[in-house]
Amino acid sequence: MTSWDEGQKQAFLAAQFSAQDAWYRERYAGAALDVILAGGVPAGRFYVHRREREIRLMDIALLPEHRGRGIGTALINDLFAEATAADKTVTIHVELFNPARRLYERLGFTQIGEHGIYHLMEWRPPGSAAVAAPGPSSPSSPSSPSDPSDIA
Repeated sequence: MTSWDEGQKQAFLAAQFSAQDAWYRERYAGAALDVILAGGVPAGRFYVHRREREIRLMDIALLPEHRGRGIGTALINDLFAEATAADKTVTIHVELFNPARRLYERLGFTQIGEHGIYHLMEWRPPGSAAVAAPGPSSPSSPSSPSDPSDIA
């Protein structure tokens, strides 16, 4: 913890969000940057970039009081249905020790790459020949919890 007062903490959080938001918008033009609502109340965020051959789950985050209720699973399953219909993969970068990794594995994601402290995970539609689109690496995102680089 810090000795910062509430105003300093809010300013820091606003600066962090602004830097991350600018990074996402620069590297993921056209991405959907959505707020998750639960009962009409903001509960988290869901950032998705739809590409030619894959759907990149850039970030999914739920406030603690909304976790464990199936909201994240339902959103990811909706992406799976979209990917299946379009014969695309779904990919996500996850830190090695992120507890959500267990959820992704349970839903069928497998690790296909490693990029520093991040693992690239992929889900493929059953029976699909879908292949993630290759792409260049880019620098790490400021404070990016689930996608450090535009690798796939």
